[in-house]
Amino acid sequence: MSIRVLRPGLLTTLQDHGRHGLQHVGLCPGGAMDPIALSLANALVSNEQGEAALEITVIGPELAFEEDTLVALCGAEFKGSFPHNRPVLARAGSRFNVGRAVRGARAYLAVAGGFGVEPVLGSRSTYLPGRFGGFEGRALKHGDTLPLRDPAAAARFARLKKTRDGSVKWSAPPLTLADREPILVHVLEGQHFGSFDSNAQRSFFDAVWKISPESNRMGFRLAGPALARTAADEILSGPTALGTVQVPANGAPIALMADHQTTGGYPRIAEIVSADVPRLAQLAPGGSVHFSRCDLGMAAELRHHSQERLLSALRGIAWNYGQ
Repeated sequence: MSIRVLRPGLLTTLQDHGRHGLQHVGLCPGGAMDPIALSLANALVSNEQGEAALEITVIGPELAFEEDTLVALCGAEFKGSFPHNRPVLARAGSRFNVGRAVRGARAYLAVAGGFGVEPVLGSRSTYLPGRFGGFEGRALKHGDTLPLRDPAAAARFARLKKTRDGSVKWSAPPLTLADREPILVHVLEGQHFGSFDSNAQRSFFDAVWKISPESNRMGFRLAGPALARTAADEILSGPTALGTVQVPANGAPIALMADHQTTGGYPRIAEIVSADVPRLAQLAPGGSVHFSRCDLGMAAELRHHSQERLLSALRGIAWNYGQ
């Protein structure tokens, strides 16, 4: 069983929830930019949560299915022939064009049983800076053939609760897509927040920041007012994490994303709370964001609320599988 790539799209890679426990040797977890959408896509085809799916960015691929395949596309909304947020039985010989994103930036295409690629360091995620993992350590290109592991797609589809005409009318909620921009992202003050002058501190929270076209999976470059530090001294390199906001010498902040480096020497003005990172990941270049200060208690509440919403959606999907 396999899927053929007729057109790869802008950036389509295999991603799961990443490689954890290796930052001490310089390897970040990586994985899906929007792990919530990935979890929903896997649930919709009755996969385990750790399965890898295709992460589709801004412009989607065109795919040909060589056998009956149960698939689901979750996350950003794309203009194309592919249904969103519900399980679909793609018949042998069918072709699906995912199209261009009209809301959000990233979607996840999960297939029942997962893709037949070997894990590297415990994960099937593609780590583009290191050129390993996923499918040959790279983004998909025209002519690739992706092997699948599970031939029982039709059997899984038969387990679903369907309407009288045999179709699936229900769908999963799009938990990370914003209704409007700028989106509100909560942050904690970073280690070096106090070293920025009062104007820079005020501007960081007052400005509406734009996602620069130079952004990628390593980091989102933010366009807005330049942020100046009071002191011109050098700082020691220190650990960075998903959501760290660094400010290089030009004063333009960079929000570190899934493929971030594990240490950095730029001042760290803020740390984005984990609950808001998936929503930030759904911004395309030109999208806008506004930062709001919070404390550790509020960050924990936001994380708990995000997890509860996801668990509620997963329970609803399991019910539709009769589980």
